[in-house]
Amino acid sequence: MSGLVIILLFFVFLALAIPVAVSLGIVSVLPGAMDESFTASATFVIRSMVGGIDSFPLLAVPMFVLAGVLMSHGKISTKLFDVFSYCFGRRTAGIPAAVIVTCLFYGAISGSAPATVAAVGSMTIPLLVELGYEKDFSTAIVAVAGGLGVVIPPSIPFIMYGLASGESVSQLFIAGIIPGCLIALLLIGYAYVYCKRHGEDKHKIAYKVEELQQKGFWKVLADSFWAILSPVIILGAIYSGVASPTEAAVISVFYSLVVSLFIYKSIRIGELWRFLGEAMRTYAPILFILTASMAFSRVLTLMQVPQLVSAWILGNFTNMIVLLLMINVFLLLVGMVMDTTPAILILTPILLPIVTAIGLNPIHFGVMMVVNLAIGFVTPPIGVNLFVASSLTKIPVVLIARKAVGMIVLFLFALLVVTFVPVISLLLI
Repeated sequence: MSGLVIILLFFVFLALAIPVAVSLGIVSVLPGAMDESFTASATFVIRSMVGGIDSFPLLAVPMFVLAGVLMSHGKISTKLFDVFSYCFGRRTAGIPAAVIVTCLFYGAISGSAPATVAAVGSMTIPLLVELGYEKDFSTAIVAVAGGLGVVIPPSIPFIMYGLASGESVSQLFIAGIIPGCLIALLLIGYAYVYCKRHGEDKHKIAYKVEELQQKGFWKVLADSFWAILSPVIILGAIYSGVASPTEAAVISVFYSLVVSLFIYKSIRIGELWRFLGEAMRTYAPILFILTASMAFSRVLTLMQVPQLVSAWILGNFTNMIVLLLMINVFLLLVGMVMDTTPAILILTPILLPIVTAIGLNPIHFGVMMVVNLAIGFVTPPIGVNLFVASSLTKIPVVLIARKAVGMIVLFLFALLVVTFVPVISLLLI
């Protein structure tokens, strides 16, 4: 059985709505079942699944998931939004800009795009509507800005890429800072142009901002201080060498717990069991996909699929610009139909030899891949951010996607800049 047949079968199973983890498990076992001489027997596949998750860096994922849950219920996103509203609120598109910057900072806490949309959107979308902004625009801007959650560090997809490629997770985190800020600035620019064209209810906005300004800047800053400090502590611990990404993830759990319980007093000890259950329900599907993806990638390696694909592409596309554009289009299409975790774990072993053969830095390629797949969070039919935002507002996914087209175009522009200007990703490393 050839590697091409295995990959085609995988997409057929997906089209039949078979869960991703199950589909990966089936196609991983098939080569050994069809050919007894093939190394990857069912026993090998099971061992690959168990061995694949025996990884210290991987422990960061459930910790960041739990930290995101605690911070969401701990109202940390509310505190972040208040200080940014105070700073930007009176300017044109100031409130939407505050939403985008809040997503940027919350992404630097949770490492997850859907978690960012849920935490920030549940609080800001009703407020945006109350202040006179269109409901579909408000929903779309949170859905797209939530994609910053996987580009800005710490990022769960960067951890997955580091696991699949062997590259330093800390360096990947650092490489995501400038691209994440670039995308945020582009989205703020879009919001400014949109609000200039469609207008804003200045009276409602002024009244809301006045409530904050009556407290005074130092009071608002003091209320938000512990929320703003959280990404500083998490990322500072990583970049200073005090802690590894996994250890920083554990720090983030304890930090969010202490701040939410004893400083903001927004959660109670009796609720912790429920939050643990929520984190487990979030992480369990990721874990099943992860184990199956590890087995599938090892089976593909034994079948020499990465080498065959690399040889074919390099033999047919000699122009570096065309090759990078082709890889980007391919990743964009994959991001539309596949979740980020299996996409990274399956495609990294296939694509990484190709890009390194043309001289691309693996860290740069990791950023390029994650930005690509971040766009997949807001593009149908999978578009997880769209579904999360839709669940918050009851607006159909198609309408949100239609309203988000302009912002997605800017996301694509940022992708091209990241792809062809490597210094943006590598400057801080």
